[in-house]
Amino acid sequence: MDEKNPKEPIVKVSSQNGDKVILALEQKGFGVGLLKDGKTLKREVMEIEEFIEIVEQSNVTWIDYVVDDLKKETVKVATTLGFSEVLLTKLLKNERSGYEDFDSEMGMLIPAILVQGFDVNINPLVILIKSNLIVTIHTTELRRFFRLRRYAETFIRKIKPTLLQKDKITLILVRVLYENNSRNFDHLQEIETNADKLSEQLADPTTPRHIIGPKIHEMKHALITYLGGLWATVDVLNTLRYGDPEVLTDDNKLLERIGALIAEVNTQISLAEHLSEVLASGLEVVQSIYNNQLQILNNKMALLVAYLTILGTAVLVPNTIATALSNSAFNLGPQDAWWYSLLLIISTVVSTAIAYWWVKSKGLLPKSAD
Repeated sequence: MDEKNPKEPIVKVSSQNGDKVILALEQKGFGVGLLKDGKTLKREVMEIEEFIEIVEQSNVTWIDYVVDDLKKETVKVATTLGFSEVLLTKLLKNERSGYEDFDSEMGMLIPAILVQGFDVNINPLVILIKSNLIVTIHTTELRRFFRLRRYAETFIRKIKPTLLQKDKITLILVRVLYENNSRNFDHLQEIETNADKLSEQLADPTTPRHIIGPKIHEMKHALITYLGGLWATVDVLNTLRYGDPEVLTDDNKLLERIGALIAEVNTQISLAEHLSEVLASGLEVVQSIYNNQLQILNNKMALLVAYLTILGTAVLVPNTIATALSNSAFNLGPQDAWWYSLLLIISTVVSTAIAYWWVKSKGLLPKSAD
């Protein structure tokens, strides 16, 4: 890289009424370490190599690093910080979630959910752990820990330097996992908000039918994808809780915190499933309304067909008689006009009465027509 043209820092942007507002500059890498005397050391950098010094000086360190391409850059970032390439190779073979424990080091691939409208993306969050270091690696789009970065020093400072090294690492890991769970749960509200807007559209009878089907599919697909991410999270956390990794604590009280994280995700799953049931019930109501509207339309069409049948018969029979008698074989003259006209009138009345009786006997006319 050209030192005169370093990479630009990441810009955090929020949207207000469609306008982008720059909040602050955020470096790709953030690290905070706990020194032996209880003080903290924080650094924000662009290149991962700049964290080596803080890791060497600190008793325990948390590093959060943003990459543009997880598959291509994670191995370099991790090996620079002392993790083995084999660990990363095995871990990155997984798509959404994974767990690898090499005793002296371990890694997790845990789902980080990002929702925009009904577009649900499951982004992998890489968590690497050694005896004195926790590293979180994720993509630019995720920005998973921008809030935790702000309060990281305060949190790290509360960890007692006298604790066992495994206990310190576990406390930081629990805090990182809790933050990821919280961010995942935040996106459920966005799905709920968009689902409510969709329900409003469905309740409007003027909404075009060709829009309803794809929208319902998008909503269902969003919930299924979201639930899939939560289930994958539970799977990783269960493996972490009962896998007995060497680099983490054996203290039951601290392990109970991981159990609490599992319970929290299970609660989120229950809420998401409940939301799915509520939405399904709402869709059933809307579907019933549309079915009733279609039934009413069908009834009107059946009534129209019945009346057209009567009218058609009333016209068809006398027309057939008139066509037959107009043949030259009958040789009708002006003197036959009176009985000819009378025949047409009588045939019209009789055919209409017979057609009406038949249509009514078949139940094609509503009872109100009696």
